[in-house]
Amino acid sequence: MTGYYDIVLGLIPVALLGITAALTVVGISWTAAVPLGSLVAMGIIGHAMFVNTPANTADEPQSARPPINAD
Repeated sequence: MTGYYDIVLGLIPVALLGITAALTVVGISWTAAVPLGSLVAMGIIGHAMFVNTPANTADEPQSARPPINAD
């Protein structure tokens, strides 16, 4: 099943390349189109990292072994 982060990983290159190509077709130069496309890609990454944050659903400890005491 495709999850949110799979879609985000797919949208990053689509936004960067697609928006850059669309802006170039409209008549904006490459030197202006690439930063604008990358800003959208960075916005997608920022949303995935800070707005819809990945979270651990398991609250159980990672290890069942007691900690090693060096004393």
